[in-house]
Amino acid sequence: MRLLEVEHPAAKTLVDISMSQDAEVGDGTTSVVLLAVEILKQMKPFVEEGVHPQILIRNIRAAASIAVQQIHSLAVDFDTSSSEGRDMLLKTASTALNSKLIASHQDLFAPMIVDAVTSLASHPDGLDDLRGMIAIKKIPGGDVRQSFLVKGVAFKKTFSYAGFEQMTKKFRHPKVLLLNVELELKNEKENAEVRIDNPDDYQSIVDAEWQVIYGKLDACVQCGANIVLSKLPIGDLATQYFADRGLFCAGRVEEGDMKRVAKATGATVQTSTNGIYEGVLGTCEEFEEKQVGDERFNIFTGCPCSLTSTMILRGGSEQFIAESERSIHDALMVVKRSLKSQSVVAGGGAVELEVAKHLREHALSIEGKGQLIVNAFAKALEIVPRQLCDNAGFDSNDILSALRRKHAQDEDGKWYGVDIENGDIMDTFEAGIWEPTDNKSNSLASAAEAAGVILSIDETVINPRSQDPGAATGMMGAPAGGMGQKPLSNMMGSAMDAVSAGNGGSRSGNLGGGVSYLKGRGGG
Repeated sequence: MRLLEVEHPAAKTLVDISMSQDAEVGDGTTSVVLLAVEILKQMKPFVEEGVHPQILIRNIRAAASIAVQQIHSLAVDFDTSSSEGRDMLLKTASTALNSKLIASHQDLFAPMIVDAVTSLASHPDGLDDLRGMIAIKKIPGGDVRQSFLVKGVAFKKTFSYAGFEQMTKKFRHPKVLLLNVELELKNEKENAEVRIDNPDDYQSIVDAEWQVIYGKLDACVQCGANIVLSKLPIGDLATQYFADRGLFCAGRVEEGDMKRVAKATGATVQTSTNGIYEGVLGTCEEFEEKQVGDERFNIFTGCPCSLTSTMILRGGSEQFIAESERSIHDALMVVKRSLKSQSVVAGGGAVELEVAKHLREHALSIEGKGQLIVNAFAKALEIVPRQLCDNAGFDSNDILSALRRKHAQDEDGKWYGVDIENGDIMDTFEAGIWEPTDNKSNSLASAAEAAGVILSIDETVINPRSQDPGAATGMMGAPAGGMGQKPLSNMMGSAMDAVSAGNGGSRSGNLGGGVSYLKGRGGG
């Protein structure tokens, strides 16, 4: 949704809550928009009957608060350090991938996702920088089953000069030097002025430039490093210099990859080649440059700090790989949220129906209009199982009726949801369809908040586009004969609007200057 150019203020609110859900939880971006729209749909009859928006907003917030509390009371806790906890993480990752393009390959991707995220959980603050520590690299070509996880760092071979092929491409227990220094022979900058008395002095200036670059290269070799990486360019002279001495080098390394290498190997990025000592060098068990598809990758494995991981995605087309990347990002965030909350609820619309039943029971204790509003909020929650039925091609009325009866009459029916394979109902918790508690609670809270914001809008002023593409606007674009004046009919219409509005009458919609006056909720 971030790619949509949305102008309508109510629609912008829905896009905002979707992006908020993506940032906070990572999954459920479609569900939160679906819930918000359904809440507004259920509140529309109350608006048409003249119920004040503040009454609606107050009761929506109260119902959402009760719903979130009920979700937390239904949640099932688990221990992530046990084998059962890992199984639960695998099932939450599989559930997140179920609705994605790579659903048929969840047996491959779910273990990779869980391994990558659990490696971060060993560090107190590791999960906070998940996007920075877990990289996803896309390589078009090959089969999707050829995707793999590197427990370390992998990045694409950078631009290289002559002499690169002579370098050593594989090391065992190498020492890694990270630089933010340009290792390239540079002439003096523009506007530099050097005055000499003797033409022979010019050679000393040229020699000094060479001595500067050779001094930097000697410092890199003498510190004992086997691999030299730099954010800035490493020129052809430096490339050949390192190749002759059995070192590997790469320049123009991306900042994110440099950060992951520093985290994994324990190296410290240096901004100067002076005073380099062994303490700033990193290490790993093995470094190798491998061919993956049409690309060559530099891969660091067996790193002392096991926080970083890299997922290499393969696929037949760039569009498929891009969609796979988005799907894996959602699953990564879901597993991260599961590790933080350490509790799950059943998916498939089960938790929404159980919360809706609880809200209907609670509504009986409310006097006045609030009872009807809370009941309407409860009905809005049923849009999730209803949409699941519609997406699977089944009759939603029959399945929802069976689910309501199961949740109302059976004490053990709280985890019953939609069985999209057989067009029936099933215990989704037993089937392993689990979602993090925070996913559901955040969706409900965000949807209710967005519905309240939109309901609180009194009126919207917009500037409509002209129906005539060649219409003149103002004096500058007017024809010579018209002198930029408005037609008499429009001027009279605006004048009549002003008189009518002054006498308490209605407006035709023209406020002058192409501005429309629209009254209603969210500009409707």
